[in-house]
Amino acid sequence: MDHETSTGHVTRKAVLRAAFAAGIAAPAVLMGVPALARTLTEGEAAPALTPECDDGDDPTPPQTEGPYFKPSSPLRSSLVEPGTAGARLTVSGYVFGLACRPLAGVLLDFWQADTNGAYDNTGYRFRGHQFTDAQGAFRLATIVPGLYPGRTRHLHVKVQAPGRPVLTTQLYFPGEPRNNTDSIFDARLLMSVRDAGPAKEAAFDFVLNVPQGPGPSPTATATTPPPGGSWAAGTAYRAGDRVTYGGLAYVCLQAHTGQAGWEPPNVPALWRAG
Repeated sequence: MDHETSTGHVTRKAVLRAAFAAGIAAPAVLMGVPALARTLTEGEAAPALTPECDDGDDPTPPQTEGPYFKPSSPLRSSLVEPGTAGARLTVSGYVFGLACRPLAGVLLDFWQADTNGAYDNTGYRFRGHQFTDAQGAFRLATIVPGLYPGRTRHLHVKVQAPGRPVLTTQLYFPGEPRNNTDSIFDARLLMSVRDAGPAKEAAFDFVLNVPQGPGPSPTATATTPPPGGSWAAGTAYRAGDRVTYGGLAYVCLQAHTGQAGWEPPNVPALWRAG
């Protein structure tokens, strides 16, 4: 991610990304600097400012799911398989709460078209989910998606913090001619994109509607005694495993390790009642 805007100013999120990566606090003098969605390319007008990562921040805007979402995607951070065609793309970033503190254990479920603009609706090519690490970071290896009628180039994603609602949205590429004609396109969802040899590197930071106070990222804590059952935090579950929770039976849809906030009723992407 570039650390300067087209005006040469260091962006707030660039400072925060660098600080979190280094495990230090961001310099207070830079905490008032707004961030652009991405570095401008020549001839482009400045988009609206993205959320400023501070108290009272605005969450990342939602967008339509579209007709091609499929549940139960595989757990993986790379969608590239042997023989995959298309220009390689790496997307990285962080997930923040409303006080601009990183959120660990956030579920991100990505899906996209292949280089020809087609979605795999029978299998799981170019579909996969992952979780942010302890620093709130994610990294996706994929390809630049192709175009299809009516849409500009984009990635789909669902983002869910433990015990919180799902954010469904889309990510866009700067400089695409169809950005001007796509009725769904939102400039606030533009990634920062740069060339890396024949490949491309992109960055985007999500802000979720998760209240936060000063100090470390909040974690889900029980306010009432657990309702009972065989489900337990810290257990590694495989697809097809069965548990009980709160008097109901659930089937595991995707392999994961249980944690507070991911109780079966809270995460339909991971558990199905029945």
